[in-house]
Amino acid sequence: MIKHLLVPLTLSWLVLAGGAAAQTPFEFEPVARFERPWAVAALPQGGFLVAEQAGRLRHVAADGEVSDIEGAPAVTDAGQVGLHDVALAPDFASSSMVYLTWVDGQGGGALHLGRGRLDLERGLLDGLEVLWQATPSGGNGHPGAIIAFGPDGYLYLSSGDRQLGAPAQDLADHRGKILRLNADGAPAAGNPFPEAPTIWTYGHRNPYGLIFDQDGRLWSHEMGPRGGDELNLIVAGQNYGWPAVSEGRRYSGLPIPDHATRPDVAAPKVAWVPSIAPSGMIIVTGSVEGAAVAPWQGSLLLGGLGSQALIRVELDGTRAREVARWDMGRRIRDVVQGADGHVYLLEDGADGQLMRLRPQG
Repeated sequence: MIKHLLVPLTLSWLVLAGGAAAQTPFEFEPVARFERPWAVAALPQGGFLVAEQAGRLRHVAADGEVSDIEGAPAVTDAGQVGLHDVALAPDFASSSMVYLTWVDGQGGGALHLGRGRLDLERGLLDGLEVLWQATPSGGNGHPGAIIAFGPDGYLYLSSGDRQLGAPAQDLADHRGKILRLNADGAPAAGNPFPEAPTIWTYGHRNPYGLIFDQDGRLWSHEMGPRGGDELNLIVAGQNYGWPAVSEGRRYSGLPIPDHATRPDVAAPKVAWVPSIAPSGMIIVTGSVEGAAVAPWQGSLLLGGLGSQALIRVELDGTRAREVARWDMGRRIRDVVQGADGHVYLLEDGADGQLMRLRPQG
């Protein structure tokens, strides 16, 4: 474990639209290392929970000490699937409930949502229960698997198309959707499709970021097939077009009609061509003295995998635009704002670091 060592960014230039460059406004401090980490959640008392793809749930104490949490589910650890998101219940302070997503089962497995009660003194996620499971199961790619709790009290869950395409337009299939559920995994009241009571929106490829802004709007980003990554404003009942339309191209290089050809589907608010391979996403809220977040309040911060970047997107009501991109020189798997107000980045890979951002100088 490495603590309290400030390391300057090795690639520390932001390329602006006009071609000028500015030095990054932060340094990072390594906190802890993990084996193929996938997601991180900040604990209100300080410290974090980190999910590792192979199926381990780990606790990072406020002083940086790392320990295992027993009781995580069995997962299918293969390719792009395994243990995915970790999220705290809105009433975590009183309930200690933690939600997880994972893939398990035959033929590529199915996305699962479950919850258990965190007992840090015993190092245990107690009484894990499966709340929801995608049907049908199977597929080849990433399952999305991101949890967001809404101001309406419901649980929103992204479910990727598993690189199959067609299921995204099929309301009898959970793949390629964003779902709206009760906290116990049952369909939420008032969802837009009576024949598909869990589905909120459809026509998604791999929605891998999901967050509510300060005005209660839901934003999601998803990876395009070859370029054409999207940031979408999520509105109940809308079709986002995949696989019929995309701003990217097929892996073969063949074109796909873009959103302008289908005015009946929702177009992205931002499209990235070439791809940034977006990963975890937060909206920056609050600030503390010494935290490098004051200029970013109300903005989205996105990690980049293939782009190896941290990206800031400014929101203006229902509009969005990228305003900054910092080259991190490493794949960023997740982003979180800690109880201390600082932004932390989770690095992808076999020896992925959790890193704390600090103002430069």
